[in-house]
Amino acid sequence: MSRRSWLLSSAYVAVAVHLAIATNDLSAQQNRIPIVGVLTGGARPEDPAVQALKRGLSELGYSEGRTIILEFRSGEGYIDRMPRLAEELVRLKADVIVASTVAAAEAVKRLGSATPVVVVSSDPVAAGLVTNLAHPGGQITGVSSETTDLHAKRLQLLKETVPRLSRVGVLWNPDTTPWSNAVEQLKAAAAALSIELKVAAARSPDQFDSALSAINPSTVQALYIVENPLFFYQRETLAKLALKARLPAIYGTRAFSKEGGLMSYGVDYVHQAYRAAGYVDKILKGAKAGDLPIELPTKFELVINLKTAKALGVTLPQSILLQADEVIR
Repeated sequence: MSRRSWLLSSAYVAVAVHLAIATNDLSAQQNRIPIVGVLTGGARPEDPAVQALKRGLSELGYSEGRTIILEFRSGEGYIDRMPRLAEELVRLKADVIVASTVAAAEAVKRLGSATPVVVVSSDPVAAGLVTNLAHPGGQITGVSSETTDLHAKRLQLLKETVPRLSRVGVLWNPDTTPWSNAVEQLKAAAAALSIELKVAAARSPDQFDSALSAINPSTVQALYIVENPLFFYQRETLAKLALKARLPAIYGTRAFSKEGGLMSYGVDYVHQAYRAAGYVDKILKGAKAGDLPIELPTKFELVINLKTAKALGVTLPQSILLQADEVIR
């Protein structure tokens, strides 16, 4: 074989090998199952909101384990775990991450990753995640749970439930954003209703007892639990402590009422999670997160636990029962 023929033959082989490798790489990419990360502050895999996300994806044609892979991570109430969990999902090359809290979305954003994020949380503008709901830009979109009158509505429900209500204990976690301004909002709402607040903080479950003691159940007539991931994860414990203290309590989500809380009023987070599936679908099909408008909540729910009302000796007025979306008997 001449040198020229040998060089041509070698070139042909090199091109063929290169094409084969490129074809295999393309085939691998085409056959790759998309990964959806679920990064939550305090939910559990079996919680209704997580199941609603799965149901939404299923109704859109996705089959878990076959056409989509879900990677679930929970901070179990502790926001300082978010950076590590976010990094895990980014390293797994998640195609999109559903973030159930501001802290979860922030953790992904701070990594400098371009991974699209579908947030399901309170006001993403106030939290600095985006600058505009209609045109978020960047890598974040989703559904916001922000409203301006939830605190006033909850206090009003307590006032209707407890005759001559004038003093309410407030339990909150000051380390958790975006609820850090909740107390100031509550104070404004309480002043309009002539209610005095007694505020106590708890940053971990071992502080629950001392916080409730600081509130002093003998001097307040009801309890307001400010929603945050830690309290959500520990909802059974908090509901039991409120019952033990003989205090009618109101919470932000139905999950508390399901675990024995007297009443809850707020955004329907199960519906929010279900709506998030639509964003995931659009992103997996090529849409840019920043081009998808962030939507406001459309469903709110009042849930009453009559078993707890009976245990507390509380008679709920008919006006509240008629408003309830669900009554647990």
